Amino acid sequence: MPFLAGQPAWNFGKTKEDDPGVRKTSETFRAKRIDNFARWRSTQRRLGTIPDTQAPLAKNEQLAFLIGMTLGDGHLEAFPRSERLRIVLGTDKPLLWQHTARVVRNVFSKEPWVHRRKQAACVEISLYQTRLSERLGVPTGDRRRRPVRLPAWIRSDRQYLIACLKGLFEAEGSCSVHAPTYTYNLSFSNSNPALLDEVEWALRSLGFHPERRSLAVRLRRKQEALCFIELIGFRSYNS
Repeated sequence: MPFLAGQPAWNFGKTKEDDPGVRKTSETFRAKRIDNFARWRSTQRRLGTIPDTQAPLAKNEQLAFLIGMTLGDGHLEAFPRSERLRIVLGTDKPLLWQHTARVVRNVFSKEPWVHRRKQAACVEISLYQTRLSERLGVPTGDRRRRPVRLPAWIRSDRQYLIACLKGLFEAEGSCSVHAPTYTYNLSFSNSNPALLDEVEWALRSLGFHPERRSLAVRLRRKQEALCFIELIGFRSYNS
């Protein structure tokens, strides 16, 4: 039957999962390495309709915060055609997960998927996109024993370093006060020795005197703990 103007295409509403013809076409295009949407995708990227995943991410405080949050409490998973960023935060800190979701949206120009888990008191923030690991500078998979290092552009700039530390401490930090002795314990806990090295270095470079433990880096001096809390705006979110 000839195609008539105004009529839908033969494959309208069909997918490769439910139609043999569409599936065969998809497999043929894949085998011949034909990108049927290359021109459309390029045009939409120029118009800003879809994010350009080939371009590097803008280096700013929000990206520095997100890298710290990802290193502390996030996970990057690689798939054949994409990667997923997943950050899981407790429902007891609604301002934190709401702030983090906004930062993810601003950094990637894409709305993340936010889901409250039914069987646990936590919220999952996730986003699929290509080249996430490369653009964030964070490796995919299990990072517990991998040699993690903060990006050079963060290490060399005080404001970016402070923003990254905020992400790290918001993810894995805690603050407690021993009432009888009025002793402060501002602690960053993690099982990756290389990441603990980075946090210790960052604190010392900012003029603090951290105490190192096997699974934590801590500030125990009252004035230093209070100064650091104010410096990074710990548990404070203004975006």
